[in-house]
Amino acid sequence: MPTARDIMTPDVTCVGEKESLAEAARRMADLGVGSLPICGEDNRLKGMLTDRDIVVKALAKNRNPGDCTAGEFGQGKPVTIGADDDAAEILRTMSEHKVRRLPVIDGHQLVGIVAVADVARALPDRPVGDLIDAISE
Repeated sequence: MPTARDIMTPDVTCVGEKESLAEAARRMADLGVGSLPICGEDNRLKGMLTDRDIVVKALAKNRNPGDCTAGEFGQGKPVTIGADDDAAEILRTMSEHKVRRLPVIDGHQLVGIVAVADVARALPDRPVGDLIDAISE
């Protein structure tokens, strides 16, 4: 069974925890992605920031994205997957936490992102269909 390392997108771009939401939004647009890992000055993962976070938690509340930092939106301990965890574990973790993307960690180092689409390409249809049902509830 493939591991996270086998199916992840490597070379992930982070947004710094002290960078503004406006900068994070520009980076998302430039990269064509809907989420970015939030990394601290120590290069450790602090959380995940999504385009939805920017809209719902900042813009909809009349907060200026130039004045808010990405770190303000990294809530709690981020849900991650180990680089050597297999696709079944990825599916279990995504389903349990109702997420579509997981940062991939090797030791304490962020090495990639695995998305539900990556798992879908690597596994038969039914387990992925079950995951989509679980996170869409």
